[in-house]
Amino acid sequence: MHRFFEDYVDRLTSLHNDYKKAIDGLNVEALDWVPGAEMNSLCVMIVHMTAVERYLVGDMAAHINSNRVRVAEFQAKGLDEATLTKRMDDALAFVKDTVTNFTLEDLTAVREIPAGGNRPATLLETLTVGWALEHALSHTALHLGHAQITRQLWDQHKS
Repeated sequence: MHRFFEDYVDRLTSLHNDYKKAIDGLNVEALDWVPGAEMNSLCVMIVHMTAVERYLVGDMAAHINSNRVRVAEFQAKGLDEATLTKRMDDALAFVKDTVTNFTLEDLTAVREIPAGGNRPATLLETLTVGWALEHALSHTALHLGHAQITRQLWDQHKS
């Protein structure tokens, strides 16, 4: 594996380890707790984050269909710490196995995906593999911040 992709996996691993710290020792009640309206539980955040990693790296970058159902991610509930940790470990293993096959030249390869938002699904967006990998990393980091704040709110809520 090229050093770039080793560094990529190392950074993603670090983010996953921080997610594990954010849920360390929490029971299902805490993992399913929603701090307020229009907010997500730690369980939902991890299910969503891992699904997005799988989608961006697998579906978009490598053309490996995940059959993702985005709406189901936001209905996740009742998963314990061990289950969520395994989900993160599985997502990370998938990313590592997938990027092992990439070259630096692959980063500029173009991918077309259905356009998002309110545009017709027949329209396509053109993105690169590099964009998909970067977006997976930044999306994971973004939601890590949400998870860390949610953990702080839970700890304050329970004290």
